[in-house]
Amino acid sequence: MAAAAASSASEPEAEAKIGPQIGPKAEGEEDEAKDTRRRRKVLSRAVAAATYKSVGSGWDPQAEGVSESDGDEEYAMASSAESSPGEYEWEYDEEEEKNQLEIERLEEQLSINIYDYNCHVDLIRLLRLEGELTKVRMARQKMSEIFPLTEELWLEWLHDEISMALDGMDREHVYELFEKAVKDYVCPNIWLEYGQYSVGGIGQKGGLEKVRSVFERALSSVGLHMTKGLAIWEAYREFESAIVEAARPIAGFLSPFDREQTFDSQLEKVHSLFRRQLAVPLYDMEATFAEYQEWSEDPVPASVVESYNKALQQLERYRPYEEALVSAEAPRLAEYQAYIDFEMKVGDPARIQLVFERALVENCLVPDLWIRYSQYLDRQLKVKDLVLSVHSRAVRNCPWTVALWSRYLLAMERYEVDQQTVSVTFEKALSAGFIQATDYVEIWQTYLDYLRRRVDFQQDSSKELEELRSTFTRALDYLKQEVEERFNESGDPSCVIMQNWARIEARLCNNMQKARELWDSIMTKGNAKYANMWLEYYNLERAHGDTQHCRKALHRAVQCTSDYPEHVCEVLLTMERTEGTLEDWDVAVQKTETRLARVNEQRLKAAEKEAVLAQQEEEKAEQRKRVRAEKKALKKKKKMRAGDKPRADEDEEKEWGDDEEEQPSKRRRVENSLPLANESTGLDAAPAGRRAPVEVDPPSKQKEKAASLKRDLAKVLHDSSKESITVFVSNLPYSLKEPESNLRPLFETCGEVAEIRPIYSKRGDFRGYCYVEFKDEKAALQALELDRKDVEGRPMFVSPCVDKSKNPDFKVFRYSTALEKHKLFISGLPFSCTKEELEEICKVHGTVKDLRLVTNRAGKPKGLAYVEYENESQASQAVLKMDGMTIKENVIKVAISNPPQRKAPEKPEARKAPGGPMVPRQIYGARGKGRTQLSLLPRALQRPTSTAPQAENGPAPPAAVTSEASEAPKMSNADFAKLLLRK
Repeated sequence: MAAAAASSASEPEAEAKIGPQIGPKAEGEEDEAKDTRRRRKVLSRAVAAATYKSVGSGWDPQAEGVSESDGDEEYAMASSAESSPGEYEWEYDEEEEKNQLEIERLEEQLSINIYDYNCHVDLIRLLRLEGELTKVRMARQKMSEIFPLTEELWLEWLHDEISMALDGMDREHVYELFEKAVKDYVCPNIWLEYGQYSVGGIGQKGGLEKVRSVFERALSSVGLHMTKGLAIWEAYREFESAIVEAARPIAGFLSPFDREQTFDSQLEKVHSLFRRQLAVPLYDMEATFAEYQEWSEDPVPASVVESYNKALQQLERYRPYEEALVSAEAPRLAEYQAYIDFEMKVGDPARIQLVFERALVENCLVPDLWIRYSQYLDRQLKVKDLVLSVHSRAVRNCPWTVALWSRYLLAMERYEVDQQTVSVTFEKALSAGFIQATDYVEIWQTYLDYLRRRVDFQQDSSKELEELRSTFTRALDYLKQEVEERFNESGDPSCVIMQNWARIEARLCNNMQKARELWDSIMTKGNAKYANMWLEYYNLERAHGDTQHCRKALHRAVQCTSDYPEHVCEVLLTMERTEGTLEDWDVAVQKTETRLARVNEQRLKAAEKEAVLAQQEEEKAEQRKRVRAEKKALKKKKKMRAGDKPRADEDEEKEWGDDEEEQPSKRRRVENSLPLANESTGLDAAPAGRRAPVEVDPPSKQKEKAASLKRDLAKVLHDSSKESITVFVSNLPYSLKEPESNLRPLFETCGEVAEIRPIYSKRGDFRGYCYVEFKDEKAALQALELDRKDVEGRPMFVSPCVDKSKNPDFKVFRYSTALEKHKLFISGLPFSCTKEELEEICKVHGTVKDLRLVTNRAGKPKGLAYVEYENESQASQAVLKMDGMTIKENVIKVAISNPPQRKAPEKPEARKAPGGPMVPRQIYGARGKGRTQLSLLPRALQRPTSTAPQAENGPAPPAAVTSEASEAPKMSNADFAKLLLRK
């Protein structure tokens, strides 16, 4: 009775100490308080049973009403009460039928795509709702084999299994689940549940050792966690303290030897836990130190105080990083990266490992973080079990990242994992679903390298060598069939795998015949036109073949190479000069001269064609400028005839865009709303480009005219000093009334607006664009964020103010044109599809960070959209599910966003060398290469250029350029006649 009383008396105090660790309790949360008291009751009874086993028969637990099974029953009740989401109420049979149909649909979908994460989660939820215990267990098992489960999924699973555990076999099954759970992620809550559940089995054989083993492993895993590690320390220490308190009443009845072996050793365990905890920097260390002082009968040793003070200093160093994590929002990747950098500088391996694990809990789908973590373990710790475990977890979290699979295979080879396991891992990588064809080439190359290193090439033939050759054959077939069918490309245009196979056959197997066959296959796959491919083959023949095959390869290269034929010819002549006979030399010279002459002729024709096209384009541009000038002069002449007074400075001052080679509707003019200083008529002054009224309007129209004159702007010169504080606003509605007053409130949210200059036509109509000048540069930069903002149904374009006459290549495009693996491109959408409707469809497959419907300048949809997901995994899953989906009778196409590269047109100015003729270029008109863009000049009258054209992929041999060639004299009619008579 004394023991039980002591245990019960210690309950309130112990509860107050470890309550926050078992579950954070807020004021008024009575359910959590009851649950905590229930758990403490379980701990007290289980510890009492353990004390009986540890101390001996001096105390009878049955007399106190304590049995070995009490811990199991109470913990099962506590776990069931905690995990139970509530009693399910079945109101309608239709609801059950609906759930069954949904379950069948999800099971069918998983049979098609087993890597659908969200489908797994939904299936488990519905099966659990239906009470299908066997099916939900199987569903969870299948999901855990493919994906690592989150803390919430594991705790739900564990609580369900604990509530159903009835005997020792069930308990062992729960232990196995806990072991799997702690391997997926480092989660303090799961470790705490594990420790508490093991306390329930303390009455079984080896139960006490099991509890201590679990808590010690928990401390090794999360004991350094500054915010959550305290819960593990407190729970472990309270467990050992409860044993001490239960044994204290009978300690006086024991012999000195038995007391030292039992009670004193148990007391030392508690002291040791206090000392170990106080040496670790944790939050709320001061309370732990005060508790130790109160609990210990002796003064705290000086060494413990010293370790405690040192830990406090370390805590202050870590506190800024912990506070940054607390203040930031999940997933807090940048904060974790800074924390990792700090820990790497400190260099404590245990803390580095822990901060990586903490970061991965919230950023498990970030491949770069896994790569950095595994690289640290590979190069620094080099612990086999730890390294392989992290690599395995990495590929389970990010199976679409080929770099993680390659690193995993290398790590398995580094730690001498058996070949069967490596092959199984490689097969899993092939079925992971990479999003690029080149990824498959990389994983095949990694596996082939592994097999090559297993071969003993000292033997003429071996099982490993045959396996390597068969794997090379399989790799080529896989790329040709599987990869090309999916991506419309093999991913290996240069035949890297085949090249490596040829090198292995030549250098390691001395089988040049096989190597030559492989190189012939390489050349027939479109690589014969590249000089570097022929030179690679030539070097291989040079090292492991004979001179005859070297000469044969170079002769073929001279005939086939189109990118750098001069280089191949030079190599052939060098070889013949060194080793060939006179006959060989003559043949080589003849072939190279013939080939180079043909190449130069082809280049000359191409250059002439390009020059003609360039000249035609420039002539058309000049003609367009003349037509515009004539139209402008004609309009001025008509106004002068009507009695208008022309502006003196209209023909002299230069406006923006006057000399731009664009259509008149696209030219920009810079005007402002201030009247000229030399006009004395005030508001009655004539606007720029408009005539002054001769007769006086009636008074009823003067007010209307005054209002319209406020919109009239006088032309001003471009002030380059104000570019940094000015933005150009376009694509505004032409019907926008009073643009200045309507736009000013919008742009004043960015900063103080100095002036808004809307642009009007000569008739006084708003042209849809304006200039907004701010007081400072910061406001102008912030105004750029208003780009694409809707203004009366049209997307407003906001771009920097740049003089296009000085920067003709300046363009503003806000979106990436490179491959974005987390973003989708959707085409074929119905024009009536709204952003909200598409978002509802897309968010089923993951978290949608951004969605953009592509529109034209009028704001009308084009049936295209870009959808940005949170990570690559969600994007790849969405592609598999949405591609080919029907939306409003439209079949959409979905792919990873990878816009094709656009070649920028070359400037005409860059085509003219100083003092020389034009360099050829490819320029087409506004409608492309049409039939009307033909040269009408007879060939006999075309003057050939004296400058040698550039090579296709390199400089041509230099040629002398004379002044006569650069400045040819003009030809008279007689000269033309002579040319024709010569023909």
